[in-house]
Amino acid sequence: MEFHVDSTVYSGIPENKKDRLPVEQRTYELLESLGISFARLDHDAAYTIDACAAVDQLLGIHMCKNLFLCNTQKTKFYLLLMPGHKKFKTKALSKQINSARLSFADDAHMEEYLGITPGSVSVLGLMNDPDNHVRLLIDKDLLQDEYLGCHPCINTSSLKIKTADVLEKILPAVHHEPTYVELPWEE
Repeated sequence: MEFHVDSTVYSGIPENKKDRLPVEQRTYELLESLGISFARLDHDAAYTIDACAAVDQLLGIHMCKNLFLCNTQKTKFYLLLMPGHKKFKTKALSKQINSARLSFADDAHMEEYLGITPGSVSVLGLMNDPDNHVRLLIDKDLLQDEYLGCHPCINTSSLKIKTADVLEKILPAVHHEPTYVELPWEE
């Protein structure tokens, strides 16, 4: 199946809000309230980083890989942001955050804590976690990029946002302090 991307790069909030899900609308309202400018691209549902290759090219970015993880007991939850084409090594991360055996968290917890569905995981989903059930982890390699590519809590659009705006405006507004980690590149 071919992945279709609207090649038009938009600036800011979509004009036609009625076709957008409430969680996506709230994302745009948050960005607007914080005075954050962003570029937006609409496309077919993107479930993988590989599907976002055309998005990367059109927005001039590399989409961020967002992984929703938990410990074995499902008592601690993590949102890991890392470079899209870096392989995830559980052992390297577990050691840094003092957590044994991390795995992917289930869909029910994703919806409960981040208000989003699989394939739409994004740092912007933290706006739906006012009780800080989810600990944010950011791979330090992401800090090298001027822009961060992410979904607006729905995987049919992608955003290009300044990394500094994410760190200095969005995270304080949603009351999530990042923990920085260093994940290895595959050798």
